[in-house]
Amino acid sequence: MSAAELLALVLGAAIVGFSKTAVSGVSTLAVVLYAVVLPVRESIGVLLVLLMAGDVLAVCIYRRHADWATLRGLLLPVTVGIGAGAAFLALAPTDWLRPLIGLVVVAMTLLQVRRRFAPGSGDAVNGGRPAAVGFGSLAGFTTMVANAGGPVMSLYLLRSRLEVARFVGTTAWFFACVNATKLPISIGLGLLRPQRILLCLMLIPAVVVGALVGRWTLSRISQALFESVVLVVAGLSGAYLLFA
Repeated sequence: MSAAELLALVLGAAIVGFSKTAVSGVSTLAVVLYAVVLPVRESIGVLLVLLMAGDVLAVCIYRRHADWATLRGLLLPVTVGIGAGAAFLALAPTDWLRPLIGLVVVAMTLLQVRRRFAPGSGDAVNGGRPAAVGFGSLAGFTTMVANAGGPVMSLYLLRSRLEVARFVGTTAWFFACVNATKLPISIGLGLLRPQRILLCLMLIPAVVVGALVGRWTLSRISQALFESVVLVVAGLSGAYLLFA
């Protein structure tokens, strides 16, 4: 691995930490970086470990603010989505994964754009069991296939009208539980190999640094402007994976 590739992995790990304490959508950039530097299947497993490290930090900070009723309503559809994603990973040719990740990133970016610039457009699917089933299953599938379920959950929770602390706390607990569920599945599918554990451990400090920077930065910059920049970069990065 070249110095430039290692630097890209460190940057991606810091982005993961930043996404857990600042802007959740920025994690799509890490998905793209890891899919470019590492073999695609391995990138999914390595990134999962780093996301779990970020989950620990997020839960420690927001552990008392989860909306458990919302989480219970998502349990079954998310499980179905994870199962569908695992089946896809087990059966799909490796050549499909990189463009699929690009497609997922682009789609999730468009969802974030809709949430960012048309906040009232999702009122028709606000709350209710159909929304939980639709968003939950899609979040499960996208997070299993590409570690890119964040925008789907953000869109759903935004429509659930949770106040800020409960929004962040619910997101933190949701992904802590989901990613822990994905870990044994990912190992069974060969996405996370023992040879990559040392790399994961080396990158975890960058996750911590990114999380601390995220907490410090969020109160000092315009989040609206930052989200707009992230959306543009994520969309272009996803398009690169899709068409390269």
